[in-house]
Amino acid sequence: MTKQKHGPGRMKDTLRDQTIYFLFVFFFFAGPLRAQSPADSTGHVTIGDIRIEGNQRTRTGIITRELAIKSGDTISTNLLAETLETDRRKIVNTNLFVVVEMIPEPNADSVRTDVRVVVKERWYLIATPVFQLADRNFNEWWYDRNRDFSRTIYGVYVSYGNLTGRADKLRVLAEFGFIPKFEVSYSLPYLDKAQKTGITVGASYSTNKTMAYRTWRDKLSYLNSEDINKKRFYSFVTLTRRNQYYTFHSLDLRWSSTNITDTIAVLNPNYFLKGRTKQTYFQLTYSYSYDKRDNFQYPLRGRVGGIQFSKIGLLPSDKINQAYAYGSYKQFFQLSERIFANSGIRARISVPKRQPYLQTIGLGYRNDLVRGYELYVVDGQDYGLIKNELKYKLFSLQKHISWIPVRQFNTIPLAAYLNTFADAAYVKNSYPEFSNTRLGNKVIYGGGAGIDVVTFYNIVARFNLTINGKGERRFFFNIAREF
Repeated sequence: MTKQKHGPGRMKDTLRDQTIYFLFVFFFFAGPLRAQSPADSTGHVTIGDIRIEGNQRTRTGIITRELAIKSGDTISTNLLAETLETDRRKIVNTNLFVVVEMIPEPNADSVRTDVRVVVKERWYLIATPVFQLADRNFNEWWYDRNRDFSRTIYGVYVSYGNLTGRADKLRVLAEFGFIPKFEVSYSLPYLDKAQKTGITVGASYSTNKTMAYRTWRDKLSYLNSEDINKKRFYSFVTLTRRNQYYTFHSLDLRWSSTNITDTIAVLNPNYFLKGRTKQTYFQLTYSYSYDKRDNFQYPLRGRVGGIQFSKIGLLPSDKINQAYAYGSYKQFFQLSERIFANSGIRARISVPKRQPYLQTIGLGYRNDLVRGYELYVVDGQDYGLIKNELKYKLFSLQKHISWIPVRQFNTIPLAAYLNTFADAAYVKNSYPEFSNTRLGNKVIYGGGAGIDVVTFYNIVARFNLTINGKGERRFFFNIAREF
């Protein structure tokens, strides 16, 4: 894409327009929202039998675990539909079904109201080819790596969900190409009879030839090589606890071992600090999250938040002694029948401030970034990030295709949303000379507009036109599976 040039006057007008746009969007989200009061009750219904239908593999207890309603409950007539919808969404969020219906029907005694829970299960055994880019995102590969197809990863990913009918999952990943990687994990969310405690175990091994060895002027610097320059192995066990419907606790213990060549240590002595070529450590992480969104795949209402505390280096023999705290919160609003909004904040702090390059994490990875800066990595020890979005639903439908014989694939949901967004962040870098950062230790902001396309099996495609605080305008594309 050709970079546009502007004269001084035109640039001032552009920056002024950007500032007005961002202030408008931020103040829009800062405005108070009125909560609606529930309607007065005009009668009550008593819940009769609750029948689960359509679960050929899934154990009934996995579904009833999500239900707040019980046989014999008395519910206001005005609140019955809302109560059933809330439970329906919780079943949808198990990611076990493509269709979930909650159907109230009169009981034979003409006094109570039965509830039919009708589900259509997903296809649980999925073996898919892997073909992806080794870069942080599609946009970095497209703009900065000259669309180099040698930077691709290929292989196979096998996921066997609901293996025993208890929402458990076995994952096996074998990748080759730019970054060979082999991973295996097994998760069982309900280990005990109370269906509150779960466990996940796994291991991973990967190697790198060409690799990023530092960040310079907010861009990753790569060493191109035909030799293996990095090897990494880690294994982990994670215990989870779900005491209530929307709260989750986890305790993760992992062991990691990473080796780099002398070449990398010479190019960046801070990669492991002090020119080391090996880093081994134990890490213990506690996480708490509260997740009450209407849909994990593409939420429009509700809220989600969490905190995480981690200690890297538990033994005197570990080659690192570091800790961090991470927190996030996001609220989703429905403003009208078709208009939705969300606003969120994320923050991370870590100690000590002198850290290995490998563990110096700022913005630019996963979804922790200011939109408009997808091509940049802003290293730092601490950061804060605010993200805001306003969207309009174009359509949302569910199409049943009768000629497809496999029932797990013949119901296709499809939705599209226009959106506009504005983000801002601040990254604190205590050693800016190590990366010659231009974006660290200052407020950065970006925004834009686009369209999101949501379809089955958690696939979301995003098409965005963005502008950032540097005045750069770009088109960005991203497709991913949301969980």
